[in-house]
Amino acid sequence: MSSTPPTALDLGQAIQRGELDPVAVTKHSLAMARESEAVFISLTEERALAEAQASADRQRLGGLLGPLDGVPIAWKDLIDIQGTLTTGGSKILAQSCARSDADAVRHASGAGMVGIGKTNLAELAYSGLGLNPHYGTPHHTPGQSEPRAPGGSSSGSAIAVAKGIVPVAIGTDTAGSLRVPAAFNGLVAYRPSQARHTRQGVTPLARNMDTLGAMATTLEDCLAVDDAMRGRPVYQRLPSPPEQSVIILDMTCLEDPRVASSVRRNLENSAERLAQAGFRVVHRHVVSVHDTLNCIARLGWLGAVEAYTEYRHLLESDAANAMDPRVRHRLQSAARMTPDNVVTLYRHRQSLKAQLREELSGAILLTPTVAHTAPLLGPLEADAQHFAEVNLATLRMSMVASFLDSPAVALPNGTDETDQHTSLQLSAPCGEDEPLLRVALSASRYLSR
Repeated sequence: MSSTPPTALDLGQAIQRGELDPVAVTKHSLAMARESEAVFISLTEERALAEAQASADRQRLGGLLGPLDGVPIAWKDLIDIQGTLTTGGSKILAQSCARSDADAVRHASGAGMVGIGKTNLAELAYSGLGLNPHYGTPHHTPGQSEPRAPGGSSSGSAIAVAKGIVPVAIGTDTAGSLRVPAAFNGLVAYRPSQARHTRQGVTPLARNMDTLGAMATTLEDCLAVDDAMRGRPVYQRLPSPPEQSVIILDMTCLEDPRVASSVRRNLENSAERLAQAGFRVVHRHVVSVHDTLNCIARLGWLGAVEAYTEYRHLLESDAANAMDPRVRHRLQSAARMTPDNVVTLYRHRQSLKAQLREELSGAILLTPTVAHTAPLLGPLEADAQHFAEVNLATLRMSMVASFLDSPAVALPNGTDETDQHTSLQLSAPCGEDEPLLRVALSASRYLSR
């Protein structure tokens, strides 16, 4: 199986041509999943093999369901799969098996995709670093470095793709939980606007902030699976011509001293490459980004108070003692947010979304995805205060798109001196997913050359 194409769409094409057997592909993915450490919480082997056999039968009869038929996929363990527990990365959350598939799972299965299992995550999806004391912490650290944090909360989904277990995996994103692990592991992630997916059958963290999205090695794969998860036909989008695309490089983020020199250097190099390719790249301060960062720093994080409301019943029960202390502490801290601050945050959210739309006026925003590369795992596990500080720093920039419900694409754009990945983010105002995706498709092709 070493010759298996690395992308979901290439894999689907090979299956369609009869060059690969979906059952053999699935068995290979399951074998890799079993051998991996802390990547999966559970495997759905019986279902996966049945789905793969059905795909093989369709291929033989010339009746494949689309370009993703027979392609393996992994699901973050916040997402219901019939007959399986949904743990949320916790030992206390799951009480009974899901009675039905989440909408996204049902639609992906309807497109012929083969679900091989449910991936690990930070408990309750409440961390940007991806540590989990209950099921272990996966990592796929490049180079000769000591183990690095996988990014979270969708840690297992990212590592499943980075290790080549599956070509694409599904996660959620509340403050950066798709984009951060993608950034740390050299992957592509797409955070859709909230309204793009129903999220039925997805365990919430913060209902007004959560989104559902994909991670893969190419943006084309992310978008194909996004179509499938929505029950839509997979179609090939036309990249936006560079000369018709305006990209604004936000100087607020670029000048921030908290941005690592390698992240800044690679972002500037990426902007230069895009300009040379014909994109109109404008360097200026985007006030709504600056105001959003200040708003969160001054008033707090909306996702925190929503998460506290969602899981207050656990915090007030004996079950709290079985939680990851780092997660429990963050949830309890949100109880101190005042009603005035919460209401003010909701009001500012609406005005800042409108402000961003006016400032960009059809342009696409370019920022770092994360201000630094993946931090060392050992110190994070050893020191709760260090964990809290690094977690906040990790999520700081990705929180902006989440607060504004901006569709966002994270793209790998280089490495630092220790071979750790850096990443850039392209984003747009809420609801402008398709214009963003056309520009991001075009940009990704020039950045990957």
